[in-house]
Amino acid sequence: MHTINEFLIFEHDLEHDLEHDLEHRRDFSPPKIYTANGDISKRWYVYFSFRDPKNKKLVRQKNIYGNANTYKNKEDRLALLTRYRKRLLKLLQLGFNPYSDNTELYKTKFLNSPTAKPSLQQPSIEETQIEHQNTTRKENTIPNTKQNTESSKQKNEPLEEKGMTLREAFDYSLKLKENQISPRSLKDYEYTTNALVKWVDKNCPDVKTINQFDKKVASKFLNHILMSTSSRNRNNYRLNLSSLCQVLEDNEIITYNPIKKINALRSVPKRNKSYSTEEHKKIFEYLKNEDPLLLLYIKFISYNFLRPVEVCRLKIKDINIEDQTLQFKAKNKPLKKKLIPKKIIQELPDLSKLDPEFSLFTPIKIGGEWNTSETNKTNYFSKRYKTVVKDHFKLDKDQTLYSFRHTFISILYHALLKDSSPFAAKSKLMEITGHTTMSALEKYLRGIDAKLPDDYSDLL
Repeated sequence: MHTINEFLIFEHDLEHDLEHDLEHRRDFSPPKIYTANGDISKRWYVYFSFRDPKNKKLVRQKNIYGNANTYKNKEDRLALLTRYRKRLLKLLQLGFNPYSDNTELYKTKFLNSPTAKPSLQQPSIEETQIEHQNTTRKENTIPNTKQNTESSKQKNEPLEEKGMTLREAFDYSLKLKENQISPRSLKDYEYTTNALVKWVDKNCPDVKTINQFDKKVASKFLNHILMSTSSRNRNNYRLNLSSLCQVLEDNEIITYNPIKKINALRSVPKRNKSYSTEEHKKIFEYLKNEDPLLLLYIKFISYNFLRPVEVCRLKIKDINIEDQTLQFKAKNKPLKKKLIPKKIIQELPDLSKLDPEFSLFTPIKIGGEWNTSETNKTNYFSKRYKTVVKDHFKLDKDQTLYSFRHTFISILYHALLKDSSPFAAKSKLMEITGHTTMSALEKYLRGIDAKLPDDYSDLL
C-alpha cells in the first residue's frame, strides 16, 4: 500500500499542469508550512487535515518532513517544503486519500498519463536550480558512493519520516520543562520516562518512535505500574507522562496527547498519623538530652506549622529576629512570611555573625554550609528521626516528622475554640497556618480529624 506521504516525497516530479480545473472538494484543508518562526534548530514540516471517512470530521494528519530538515539554511529548507506543499495540494486535488490505498490512482494519473511524462523529464528552471544547489552541497561534504548514499538514508529518513524516538522525544520535553518546574519534580519526570522507555523496549519492541506511542501502549504501561505498586503511584506516573506529552503536542511533535483519555484511578491518600498529647510530650522531653538539634528542627515544624522540606530550605537570611518573622518557599507558591513564636526565638543562637547564605539547619549545628539537594536534606532528618526517636519509642510507621504539623494544628484549633466560635477560631487559625481559603482549611481539619464533636453521652 502506498501512502500519500510516499508519493509526495518521491523523487520524480509530480508537478505537471492539470488539463482542467478540478471541482473544489472540502475534504481537506489547504496544506501549510511550519517554520518554527525561522528557527532552524527545530524541525520544519508541511501539515494539513483530511476528513475522516467514519466521523466526517477534519482530522490533523501526520506531519510531512521529507528531507527538508537535513538542510541547515532557511532558504533551501523553505524551498523544498514549498515544493512539498505544492505537490501535496495537487495530489489532494487529484483525489489522493490518506485513509486508502492510492496505488492504482497513482498509476492512472502519473504512470499512464501522457501529460505527466514531459514534466518528469523537464522540471522547471527554478526547481532545477534548487536541486543543483542541494546536490552540489552534498557532493562537497559526502563522496558520491553507494555506501554513503545508503548510510545517509539510514541516518536521515527514519527520524524525519517516522518521528523522534521515545527517548529523544521525552528528552526534548524534559529540556523544555527544566526551567518551569522544581529540580525535585524534574527528577520525578526523568524517573518516569526512564521506566517507560525501559518497559517499552522489553514489552513493545515494535514501538520505536513517539508517533507509535498511543493510548493502548500507555495503558499497558500504567497497568504494569498499577499491578506492581499501587493506584496512587500509577496516577502519579500518568500525571507525569501526560504533562510531558502535552509539551510534545503543544510543540507539534505529536498530533495528540495519548494520556489525556486515560482516567485517573481512585486511590486512598497516605495520611501521617498524629501524636497523642502524651506521646509528643515524651518525645520532646527525651530529645532535650538525646538530640537538641533534632528537637529544634521538630519545633520549627510544630510551632511554625512548616513542612519538613520548608524547614530544610531555610537560610540564615530568611530569619529576621528583630521583626520576629521568617520567610520561606511554600508548596507551589512564591516566598511566604510567617511570625516566629517567642518559644522558638528563645532557643535560637546568635545568627547575626553568620553568613546569610548558610543553611539554618545542618547535620551538626545551626547555621553552616550544607551543599546538597532539598530531597537529601529532608531524607537525612527523616532517617535521623527514625533512628533516634521512632525505633526507641516503637512508633507507628505513619507517625512521621510531618505528623507534628498535624498534631500542633489540632492543639491550636482546640485552644482557639475555648474562647470563640468555630468560625472565629478557624479565621484566626487561617492566619497562622497559611491556608488561603476557609474551605481549604476545613478540608485539612477534616482530613486530620481535628474537628471532633463535644461529648454526647447525655444524648444516648
